[in-house]
Amino acid sequence: MEIQKLENKKILVTGGAGFIGSNLCDKLIELKNQVVCLDNFATGKRENLTQLMDNGNFTLIEGDIRDIEDCKKAAEGVDYVLHQAALGSVPRSIKDPITSNNTNVNGFLNMLVASRDAGIKRFVYAASSSTYGDSESLPKIEDKIGRPLSPYAITKYVNELYADVFSKTYGIETIGLRYFNVFGRRQDPNGAYAAVIPKFVKLLMKGESPTINGDGTYSRDFTYIDNVIQANLLCLIVTDQKALNTVYNVAYGERNTLNDLMEYLKEYLSEFDASIKNVSANYGPNRQGDIPHSLASIDKAKELLHYNPRFSLQSGLKEAIKWYWENL
Repeated sequence: MEIQKLENKKILVTGGAGFIGSNLCDKLIELKNQVVCLDNFATGKRENLTQLMDNGNFTLIEGDIRDIEDCKKAAEGVDYVLHQAALGSVPRSIKDPITSNNTNVNGFLNMLVASRDAGIKRFVYAASSSTYGDSESLPKIEDKIGRPLSPYAITKYVNELYADVFSKTYGIETIGLRYFNVFGRRQDPNGAYAAVIPKFVKLLMKGESPTINGDGTYSRDFTYIDNVIQANLLCLIVTDQKALNTVYNVAYGERNTLNDLMEYLKEYLSEFDASIKNVSANYGPNRQGDIPHSLASIDKAKELLHYNPRFSLQSGLKEAIKWYWENL
């Protein structure tokens, strides 16, 4: 399918000031679409949108998905929704399950209702690999999940249930994308809930030792941002009815341990500063709610969406590190 054909559409990106959302906004504008961004800047950043603010095809609505009126205002006249707004992080949800639930469940339902009422045809949303919970089977296949291991995982599974009910009851087309450990440009290295890759990059650039949770043998299917953008755009142009009203894994389909990750980061960063090669990791306790191993089957997305991820962990890291070196 030809992504370049996606043009002259009006597309709402919720959480459009965030890491994934702002990258989606950039690409959609590049493809000559009108983009509406809804964000409350709880975790999104204004500087992620600086390059778009003077573009006549871009509209920023500062609002909150927990407010139905904000959702309705943002959804007005829109063709498609890319719903990225959420409070991420397993540890955050364990510390404060109520706020995570209010944002990720109530906010999600508000956006579904606003989309239904606005007559929006297709609603594509960020689901999560955390939905696999305690399932030990590898690779992870979409129709085999376990029990959730955190409040965050519960909220993302509830999203899938609501989307399914709305597609069956109201006829709105929905597609959920279960993201696996997304990383890349603009991912925030700061704060208590920063993702592992930007956090490690920032520490290594300062010559400081990152702390790996556990012994470093936990593994993840790390997924570069451009693979995620590709999957979202494919969801907007797919016409096969079999591809709709379902969920897909969005990943590269390969797993690497945290120890592997550390070695890659040191190797690629040492091209900018040779002393980084000598920095070693510290090891701490395993993190509550973490699953030991994560690996996605991407067969379903390849077959029905024609998803073809271009960036492995290694090639994605090289791109991301270049960006962090220039921007941190």
